[in-house]
Amino acid sequence: MIPLVDTHIGGTIIVTVIMMGFAAWATGRAIAATWRPYWQVIVYPLLLGLIDRGLNRAFAEGELWSLTGYLINAAFLVLVAMAAHRLTRARRVTTQYPWIYERTGPFSWREKRSG
Repeated sequence: MIPLVDTHIGGTIIVTVIMMGFAAWATGRAIAATWRPYWQVIVYPLLLGLIDRGLNRAFAEGELWSLTGYLINAAFLVLVAMAAHRLTRARRVTTQYPWIYERTGPFSWREKRSG
């Protein structure tokens, strides 16, 4: 029987949170820096989730064919990539077009008010 989740939480944290989290962060930043479409922020981390399952199996003795494990890890990677994308995009828009936009927070910007 295939277990629903991995039982080796320490290895899963190292592989998913640290290693693959860094990869998802770099992916989100790269997509934002090259002005690529937003759908790529979803697709690439889903593919990273497949790699994550293999690395979990190899290094953390996790279950390779765990659907819930994949969905949980992929959702985490998508969230990390989305955060990196939005943070990078907010920084790029406000530094590249400072006469048009101003930063309103770490993840947001707005048009400057005239007058």
